[in-house]
Amino acid sequence: MAKIYADENFNLKSIARLKELGHDVLTPHDTGQANQRVPDPNVLDYALKTERIVLTFDRKDYARLHLQYPAHHGIIICKQDTDFNALALRIHLAIEAAKGDLHNQILRINRPNPSARPS
Repeated sequence: MAKIYADENFNLKSIARLKELGHDVLTPHDTGQANQRVPDPNVLDYALKTERIVLTFDRKDYARLHLQYPAHHGIIICKQDTDFNALALRIHLAIEAAKGDLHNQILRINRPNPSARPS
């Protein structure tokens, strides 16, 4: 499974579910960086040094960082979703589809379109 570094604003329920699914997920709290407002480039740098994929809701910031610093272990950008288990499952399936190798890639995880659900 994947080694992930979730940025500070990522929801803990999805992180817990990802851990249940077998992923090695660290948070700023785990690394002693909680509540320090660590800048996004530093988060990406930490993930690079620890060979982890960044997990974030900060779509614009990390899309820009991906262009500025294209060499990384992967960035997963998610759309906010209150169905924390479903979000974690979408992340898990995307990682599995990539065979865990997201080097220099950015993945976008979106919420399903409610109008596309079967009636």
